[in-house]
Amino acid sequence: MKLDETDRQLLNLIQTQFPVVPEPYRELAQKLRISEAEVLARLDRLLREKVIRRLGGIFDSRRVGYHGTLCAVKVEPEMVEKVAAEVNSYPGVTHNYLREHDYGMWFTLLAESEEKLNGIIGEIRNCPGVIALVSLPAEKIFKIKVNFDLSEV
Repeated sequence: MKLDETDRQLLNLIQTQFPVVPEPYRELAQKLRISEAEVLARLDRLLREKVIRRLGGIFDSRRVGYHGTLCAVKVEPEMVEKVAAEVNSYPGVTHNYLREHDYGMWFTLLAESEEKLNGIIGEIRNCPGVIALVSLPAEKIFKIKVNFDLSEV
């Protein structure tokens, strides 16, 4: 997909200056000197074309009482797709990806309480095809702010 100048400006704005106002898309439109409908159409296209994976806020889950962990799962090779579908069915799963390793499935999980988190881990651990699951809660949190400056692309 080829991005035009307006697409690049829009992507830069939503990464760094997304307006927290009642009508954010209207404000973005004003900054870009296009219509609100065009902003929405461009974002829809960028999402459909998978230029944007998601559009939403990022918050510190610990500050609002959530508990999280990174899990590594050893899965029977013929069951990877079924186990991935089961893991992805939990709303607290924020990432799920495969790696070349015995523990080849890795996912992050958030839940409202430690009990809920452990319950979900137990359910996944008991899924057909799961050989082993290791929960790796963070000991220290590192947040890396990554913005992609698209003005030079």
